[in-house]
Amino acid sequence: MPELPEVETVRIGLEALVKNKTIKKVEVFWPRIIESPEVEQFAIELIGETIQDVKRRGKYLIFEFDDFDMVSHLRMEGKYEYFPEETVLDKHSHVRFIFTDGSELIYHDVRKFGRMALLPKGQGENYKGILQLGPEPTTEEFAFAPFYQKLQKSTTMIKPLLLNQKIVAGLGNIYVDEVLWLAKIHPMQPAKSISKQAAKKLHQAIITVISEAKKAGGTTIRTYLNALGEAGHFQQKLNVYGQTGLPCKRCQTPIIKIKVAQRGTHLCPHCQKLKQVKI
Repeated sequence: MPELPEVETVRIGLEALVKNKTIKKVEVFWPRIIESPEVEQFAIELIGETIQDVKRRGKYLIFEFDDFDMVSHLRMEGKYEYFPEETVLDKHSHVRFIFTDGSELIYHDVRKFGRMALLPKGQGENYKGILQLGPEPTTEEFAFAPFYQKLQKSTTMIKPLLLNQKIVAGLGNIYVDEVLWLAKIHPMQPAKSISKQAAKKLHQAIITVISEAKKAGGTTIRTYLNALGEAGHFQQKLNVYGQTGLPCKRCQTPIIKIKVAQRGTHLCPHCQKLKQVKI
């Protein structure tokens, strides 16, 4: 699943490829991808609209047009591909944006889980999914005090808490495993039981890992490619995710894989001990 660093890399690619292009025609081949308005209206409204900018909030892309915002959520395997001229579609091509200069932007989605919604200009940030997001994991937006307060109010295990997007935006399975390894916190540790000192390490680990992953263009696992057709290379820096059986880079203990909240989870059993506490 594309996580925040991958979606940011897609955004950068789209900005370079389709910004200032004007739509001539929109074709939708899998109607359920369009949440709103009705598919026919969606296609008609975008005719003649120019892409002013492409922004991101959490894992959501926001295409800013003249009169509309289009929110796009890639979900599991959604991706955009740009072609300078008309191209042959495959069975996973579900939405085609044809520009007035003859170029095309194709939305592909093997799972068909991705969604798009057209909103009035300036309302992209008010999309229902975006309104529920926590702050972006940056030094400027992700303050420690409110983060720690939220941890103190929750008895939920720290991994699923970080995955729910309400504490901090954009973390998925890969990066939560990496963050928790860096902070030396067991993924099943109840949030409320994490000390203030450990929470500070966790807070900084979130900022550090996401920042480094963005610089690396994301992590390529299975089918992820960015909007320029390029693979990210953060997988070369992974310390724990997908490293089952390999020695921990800190202590040489073999990395193990367990299930936490029904998600495959990687950790070092020596560095990330589960601390028994009373909640």
